[in-house]
Amino acid sequence: QVQLVESGGGLVQAGGSLRLSCAVSGRSLSNSGMGWFRQAPGKEREFVASITANGYTTDYSDSVKGRLTISKDNAKNTVYLQMNSLKPEDTALYYCAGMMLLSGSYTASHYDYWGQGSQDTVSS
Repeated sequence: QVQLVESGGGLVQAGGSLRLSCAVSGRSLSNSGMGWFRQAPGKEREFVASITANGYTTDYSDSVKGRLTISKDNAKNTVYLQMNSLKPEDTALYYCAGMMLLSGSYTASHYDYWGQGSQDTVSS
């Protein structure tokens, strides 16, 4: 059984930073494309970032490009989302997701495994 557990979320002031972690068990990250999504209150879940299984290719939504960075440590089987220069509009429940394919994707339906979500709140 594959499990994804997010941690590292919290409350931060605008301009601050947070680092999310997603610990994966039951499947090796070297065989999984991974992604981060987020959902703000009253809005649909949206793509944030993705990384291929080999870690060579990343992709970001336009709204976070240059501020958020996705990375992975296959030895620890953990995916990270470093979030800098945070804005109030980044406030959301952040989800880690994994897929059985090696590629990354910006489409939520392509992912097979999901974490429970980590709440991040950015105050102005």
